[in-house]
Amino acid sequence: MRSFMINTLKVILIFQCVQITAQTTEQNQLPEVWNLEQCIAYAKQQNIQINTLRLTTKSTEQDLLLSKAAKFPNLLGNASQTFNNAKNADLVVGGFQSQSSFAGNYSLGSSMVLYNGGYLNNDIKQKDLYIKSAQFNAEAAENDITIQITQAYLTILLAKENSVYLNEILETSKAQLKLGELKYNAGSIAKKDYVLLKAQLATDNFNLITSQNTERQNVLTLKQLLQLPSGYELNIRKPEVLDATLPIVNLEEAQKTALEQRPEVKSSLIEKEAADLQLQKSKASFLPTLSASGTLASGYSDNQKTPYPTQIDNNFYQRLGLSLTVPIFNNRIAKTGVEKSKIAIDQSKLNVTNTETVLSQKVEQAYINVLNAQSQYTAAQEQLDANTENYRIANEQLRLGGISTVDYLLEKNLYVQAFQNFIQAKYNSVVSLKIYDFYKGDPIKL
Repeated sequence: MRSFMINTLKVILIFQCVQITAQTTEQNQLPEVWNLEQCIAYAKQQNIQINTLRLTTKSTEQDLLLSKAAKFPNLLGNASQTFNNAKNADLVVGGFQSQSSFAGNYSLGSSMVLYNGGYLNNDIKQKDLYIKSAQFNAEAAENDITIQITQAYLTILLAKENSVYLNEILETSKAQLKLGELKYNAGSIAKKDYVLLKAQLATDNFNLITSQNTERQNVLTLKQLLQLPSGYELNIRKPEVLDATLPIVNLEEAQKTALEQRPEVKSSLIEKEAADLQLQKSKASFLPTLSASGTLASGYSDNQKTPYPTQIDNNFYQRLGLSLTVPIFNNRIAKTGVEKSKIAIDQSKLNVTNTETVLSQKVEQAYINVLNAQSQYTAAQEQLDANTENYRIANEQLRLGGISTVDYLLEKNLYVQAFQNFIQAKYNSVVSLKIYDFYKGDPIKL
């Protein structure tokens, strides 16, 4: 028993070591530092939803091959071997006599449809459209994940920049507290002012920790979008320049480009074409179907005195035939199929209109977001410039004793708020610009 437990533990340890080695190898193949383009390219290859849609495309390709194969004749082989045993009455000597026999039958049969109202041709065209639709659906999913990753990536950059700035504020607060301690010990400031500086230092430290926590959470969000291993440490690269204000294309041109290029619109248009073909397939149910068939067959039995090869030759027969099926009354099945196909066409038209409407609304919302973000960014820049100068003056006045601690902290908080507004407005402007440009067909790059 002890030996069994030891061996079991060895197996478990070996399995864990192999698993850890595999994970380490996989992580070693990943970049040490990611830029936005690498994140988007990786997600397009690894995202489960996108790969599921790609598998759907492959499945649809098999449906197309099946539809094409339906136009060709099939070939079926059949072979049977039977053993019979029975008691038969013996009229000569009376009573019953057991009698057994072996028999075999062999055949090859083939059939094909010669005419069925164009059903097979329309079915092939429809399956080909389904492949294109599935491909466009995969592209639409790639576009969705691209926008999500861009937002997550820039949110991390925002948190990183905010943390750097808050760390600088914290260092300033430490220096101010040290100076305040010297003044307090020298009797230059009251204890109340010294305590205010200590409280401000604690507030600045709390703000920095909160920003760092936000950054970690945003990194986790991006890791989940990329579906990276849980133990992998994700590091992203900050671009040298982030353009927050750029010329933007007018709304009408952007909407026109999006409606012409976006895969979701192309997919909905293809679905409408497929619905039209489904109507033609349904109408084929009212038309005759002409089929051809042929059979080659032979057989033998050991209760005959004729040799086996002779029996096969004597029993060999060939059959060719044409079959015409004319629908006369089929309990309204064909008519119901046609009517449902017409309903599906109307629904597909609504889907096209809805897709175009939703896309136009998204582009318009992106356009409004750009206008709002850029105006907010300009205002935030002006606000920061003014409060930066006021904060610089307040720092100098505090050092010289020309301002109260309360007034200094007021100027500092105004500066902190202005800087955070500026950073938020800056990244909002960048995100809105990238998304708007993406809707009009430009790839997202930083």
